[in-house]
Amino acid sequence: MAFLFSRNRQKNSMELARSTRELMQRLALEEKPNPKTEEELARNLAQMKIILQGTPEAEVSPEQVHQLVHFILQEDLLLLLANSIHKLPFESRKDTQVIFSSAFRYKPPGVAAQEPPVLHYVIASRPEIIISLCKGYERRESAMPCGGVLREALKYDAIAALILYDEPSPDGKVRELATVDPAVPSSGEGVFWKFFDWIDKGAFEVSADAFNTFREILTRHKPLISTFLQTNFDNFFAKYNTILVQSDSYVTKRQSIKLLGEILLDRANYSVMTAYVDSGEHLKIIMKLLRDDRRMINYEGFHVFKVFVANPNKSLAVQRILISNRDKLLRFLPSFLEDRTEDDQFTDEKSFLIRQIELLPPAPVPPGQVTQE
Repeated sequence: MAFLFSRNRQKNSMELARSTRELMQRLALEEKPNPKTEEELARNLAQMKIILQGTPEAEVSPEQVHQLVHFILQEDLLLLLANSIHKLPFESRKDTQVIFSSAFRYKPPGVAAQEPPVLHYVIASRPEIIISLCKGYERRESAMPCGGVLREALKYDAIAALILYDEPSPDGKVRELATVDPAVPSSGEGVFWKFFDWIDKGAFEVSADAFNTFREILTRHKPLISTFLQTNFDNFFAKYNTILVQSDSYVTKRQSIKLLGEILLDRANYSVMTAYVDSGEHLKIIMKLLRDDRRMINYEGFHVFKVFVANPNKSLAVQRILISNRDKLLRFLPSFLEDRTEDDQFTDEKSFLIRQIELLPPAPVPPGQVTQE
């Protein structure tokens, strides 16, 4: 009678990883879903998740986790999962997200300072895993599980660098970080630049998740992103202002303006901020937001507008726009969002901006020579 139960025998870590690799390879070649393949994969992935995460009834075994992570890497399973996660059933995609995220967090016991083995493996041997996870946003089925894994992986600056500095190559190989010169501008063709379209043109859930990952890339590792933005300033903000800040989607527009304000007001991005607020064209875009018929767009736009006005070294272009619109602004601002009576900071900032506009000189003066009393 033992044969009746052999189907449900729990595989050891090596068997589990090898079996899953074979099933994923089979799945990748199948034009139509094969219920048997899906069923076996679902069992394997569920067992992996339990080993890595445990259950309320059973605690995680450090030895089992160590073995499973080792064999996952040995069988190159993460790349297969990243490439074909969209083909998995819904629950298996969720299990795959847990497997990836748990693997990225795992460090061998007793070596606290050591980087996770999965991180080292990805950077040194399989950077295409990260690029493939990003391309998960090309399909609705894979967007959210891939996004969840990416945000876990983005805790490490090397993963952010892989995404930021990715470039297409004739042989299809992913660029090695050791070859990157941060002073050389991007071609604008790598995977990072695809986020603009995934956010702007994707289905709602794809767009929302892609924006969360995009925000994580741009805010977590400050020195890295500051250098990237300075080197790629024109290309980045041309896309950001055109595609995101002026998006037809209310959610995308509002989130993008808010994120823009956070980027500009972060001390790590001081050079980026000064370059951004030097542009008269940027100011025109932001001033239009103040007259948008949606109040939260007005509010988020105000927090970017104030950076232009508060800048003590305004460019001639910015001065010309503010001076030519001084009277209109002084009529408009006192009643701007006047119902925010409980927001003392907003009220104080608005009063400060009104005073700064009143003190503008009659005509533009070269930066550094403007005096305001």
